[in-house]
Amino acid sequence: MKSLENTFKKRLLAGETLIGLWSSLCSPIAAEALADAGFDWLLFDSEHSPVEVAGLYPLLQAASSGSAEAIVRPAWNDKVLIKRVLDIGAQTVLVPFVQNAEEARAAVEATRYPPEGIRGVAGSTRASRYGRAKDYFKVANREVCVLVQIETGVALEVLEDIATVDGVDGVFIGPSDLAASLGHLGNPGHENVQRALRVAIDKLKALGKPAGILATNPEDAMRYRNWGYQFVAAGVDLGLLVKAADGLANQMK
Repeated sequence: MKSLENTFKKRLLAGETLIGLWSSLCSPIAAEALADAGFDWLLFDSEHSPVEVAGLYPLLQAASSGSAEAIVRPAWNDKVLIKRVLDIGAQTVLVPFVQNAEEARAAVEATRYPPEGIRGVAGSTRASRYGRAKDYFKVANREVCVLVQIETGVALEVLEDIATVDGVDGVFIGPSDLAASLGHLGNPGHENVQRALRVAIDKLKALGKPAGILATNPEDAMRYRNWGYQFVAAGVDLGLLVKAADGLANQMK
């Protein structure tokens, strides 16, 4: 039995544009349903949702039957959290709040077995297909995809340094936290924030580094995609549920 190929990483590095959906419902039922909705990827967020590592496990299992590739955002750029997320089978991680090249390098090292990194070794994990994938330790380092999240004006100032760290496969810009950092809390549509997002993608395109972003509506998602953002979350599952529920309730009143 062989290890699973990270098709998200393969497609990302091949230059494909990949449209995804953000998931914060913490429900295996929702994960299974959304994984077959037609998105290229589905991100399970453990930073801004109440799910812990044990709760991520059934989400990854449920999503594995669908066509969307699973991504996990650990709660923090923490080597222990990253190790545990990888052991339960995540192949792509989005590491939040990376402020400089040193922190980006630490994120990469947390995903790599020695001598390339510091990831601890465990045998029978879901990642190695419970020890049945005999090639796992040989291929794990190259199959892991590391995405780092830029969320502040401080990080934007050293964007090139972060993006060029060896092992960083993509850079994700977080519009909401960036807006707060730039003095526009709750207003990522502000012209100054949008200008910063445009500058960021132009810099990343010049470096040849895949860029990602989160949108909460199709209009923003399409605009970001047209600017050149390569992996774009077009919405959030909880937001879609609330919008649909509110719309139905209002329609019936």
